[in-house]
Amino acid sequence: MLRAERGVSRAELAAAVGVNPQTVGFLERGDYGPSLDLALRISEFFGLPVEAVFSRRPFEPMSQQLYGGI
Repeated sequence: MLRAERGVSRAELAAAVGVNPQTVGFLERGDYGPSLDLALRISEFFGLPVEAVFSRRPFEPMSQQLYGGI
């Protein structure tokens, strides 16, 4: 979501952090956990702390954060 929000393609992010675009896809789907080094490179790319980009638990959907749940 962060990547799309910033208008960055998978290929652009992958090139910026030195990985294959498929790796970005795996990360976004939750199929792959990044190394600490990769997590820090991605966080640095977006100018955010690592805990704003990655979490051990799934992030709550934005709609639920903004409008509450049922």
